[in-house]
Amino acid sequence: SAVDKAYAKFDETVDVAINLGVDPKYSDQMIRGAVTLPNGLAEAKEAGADFVGGDDLVAKVKDGWLDFDKAIATPDMMAKVGQIGRVLGPRGLMPNAKTGTVTFDVASAVKEVKAGRVEFKVDKAGVLHAPIGKVSFGAEKLLENLKSLLETVYKLKPSSAKGTYMKAVAVA
Repeated sequence: SAVDKAYAKFDETVDVAINLGVDPKYSDQMIRGAVTLPNGLAEAKEAGADFVGGDDLVAKVKDGWLDFDKAIATPDMMAKVGQIGRVLGPRGLMPNAKTGTVTFDVASAVKEVKAGRVEFKVDKAGVLHAPIGKVSFGAEKLLENLKSLLETVYKLKPSSAKGTYMKAVAVA
């Protein structure tokens, strides 16, 4: 199991890659969503964001600061957040209304992210990547998280996808 294969001196993240039988060039076959894992990626004592700000935070990111896992913004701040889109986008950190990270209800969004809400999106090769926990969780909790993710992805199967939907699953 991945738990026995941990080598790093830090608590490694366990990722899953699912090869899906979809063609993402067709918009109706673009698999994208979010799942709140039963065993959270971050056990937060409260729904407190680690960093809060506006223009100051945007400037900090422009200067190369990326010490965060998720960015949440209010709709009125998106014009400013758009200025750092080139930095956030490729790293999967860009806030998005479809995944609940652009909202006026910031408190709920922070609580969900802290509780273990994971976003996923199929890449252009038809492979979906998502974290399912940390090595320190142990095999049982990681397995529960994996089941939760697989169930959610299965529910999102487009009716237009032909053939085998889930071709292969790899955990690393």
